[in-house]
Amino acid sequence: MNILAILIPVSLILGGIGLVAFFWALRRGQFDDPQGDANRILNTDWDDRPKP
Repeated sequence: MNILAILIPVSLILGGIGLVAFFWALRRGQFDDPQGDANRILNTDWDDRPKP
């Protein structure tokens, strides 16, 4: 039962870190164009200079 006193705060801290990382990625624009790559792979035109 004493292990729960350690595991519960550790799991909450790890969950908080994951949530902060998700919002950081959201603000950095990692999820702006989810359909772009899926549609771009079907395109037959070659792009010599891909977008950064």
